[in-house]
Amino acid sequence: MVDERLTTPLMTPKDTARHLRIPDSTLYYWLREQAADEPLVHRVGLAPRGAPSLPFIAVIEAYVLRTLREVGITKRRVREIAEQVRRDYETPYGLATKTFATDGIDVYLDEHGELSRVQDGQRPIKDVIASDLRYISWDSTGTLPNRLRLRQYPDIAPVIIDPRFGWGSPVVESNRVPVDTVANLWLAGESIHAVAYEYDVDDEQVEAICRAYQSVA
Repeated sequence: MVDERLTTPLMTPKDTARHLRIPDSTLYYWLREQAADEPLVHRVGLAPRGAPSLPFIAVIEAYVLRTLREVGITKRRVREIAEQVRRDYETPYGLATKTFATDGIDVYLDEHGELSRVQDGQRPIKDVIASDLRYISWDSTGTLPNRLRLRQYPDIAPVIIDPRFGWGSPVVESNRVPVDTVANLWLAGESIHAVAYEYDVDDEQVEAICRAYQSVA
């Protein structure tokens, strides 16, 4: 049986780009670009315009690719890394596996030509990537991701993407309320206190969520 995290459309490319803070043009490039005969980021079929087409695994792929790009890895190198990881792990979803997130970073990141083990002088790059990939949580088998915490939201009010809640849209971890719902109520003119009362959270949490949401928007 095929896992729904691989096959069920969860988000549109535009929503994925917005929540992951990726330029739309970059995400659409990743959807078109191939690595080991597979897209860098997978899409499910040909969805109608404006309909969700990215499964949860694609959200994780996009997040990992963004992390690689943020430390200065070029587009060409990102594609090479994706090809190597997919061949070595024998899965088109190699970048979205726990092995890569926890153990494979050393093997694939090298700023000087060939893909090889990171040396001591490049350790800061590994540390940055490892720090960002800790926001991914894995299922009990340790093979597939089941949750992504959005790092732009502070520890006081964690926001997650979990396909089990909110139809895959980002939700406040403590109460599973979609973050769009919380922020839009505040943007519509309700006070921080009124929004907090409505969703049974602290004023400080609502303020932190809304400030972070504004920065994403």
